[in-house]
Amino acid sequence: MQTPAHLAGLGRAAAGAAARLLDALLPPRCLSCGEAVDRQGGLCARCWSGLTFIAPPLCACCGLPFEYEAQEGALCGACVAARPPFARARAVLVYDDGSRPLVLGFKHGDRIHAAKAYGVWLARAGRELLEDADRLVPVPLHRGRLFHRRYNQAALLAQALSRHSGVPAIPDLLERRRATPTQGGLDRQGRHRNVKGAFRLRPGQSVTGQRLILVDDVLTTGATLAECTRVLLRAGVARVDVLTLARVVHR
Repeated sequence: MQTPAHLAGLGRAAAGAAARLLDALLPPRCLSCGEAVDRQGGLCARCWSGLTFIAPPLCACCGLPFEYEAQEGALCGACVAARPPFARARAVLVYDDGSRPLVLGFKHGDRIHAAKAYGVWLARAGRELLEDADRLVPVPLHRGRLFHRRYNQAALLAQALSRHSGVPAIPDLLERRRATPTQGGLDRQGRHRNVKGAFRLRPGQSVTGQRLILVDDVLTTGATLAECTRVLLRAGVARVDVLTLARVVHR
């Protein structure tokens, strides 16, 4: 009779064999530059060294990394002046020349296989947010943009994070009810005007009292994430946090 431990061993052996077969059919490539690496979902040494991972000390609200030691709970100047509607925001990487190829390749270059690795990174960066979160909510694309792109990168990140963290994802909780021009090239005020009223809770959904995490690829000014947060708070959500793969760092 096979014991649970024996069955678990068989499962690990099968998973290992599947991984070796995948490596034989599709040799592992760097997620950023495509150079050969030693394992699936990895980065070459050059691309890895070019990434800036965000770690404490950082702003307790928006997650901006500080250049100096700060007390726990300290806020950056922007959050002191005008605190955003979400409770906390965290990100894996600084959005710069090192991380840009990763983000753009995933967002526009069909490198969706990278989602599995990014899910692990997000779980690490968002550990404190995930402790008592009820659901993961990706920022939605308008159906027209989704048709042309064929996938929503935020939804892929949320699903990968859900598989790694165990927190359920609701890919269709929010919907973008009108198409908005790209945020690129707009200043902070222009970005907020561009997305105002662009989102709504999908009819029939109930989120009263829940603690949600909004998931997206990049936090730039936070305009889109702030607008989504307001929609959720008006619907009775108890708390909204934000988790992104990268964020722009303004000094």
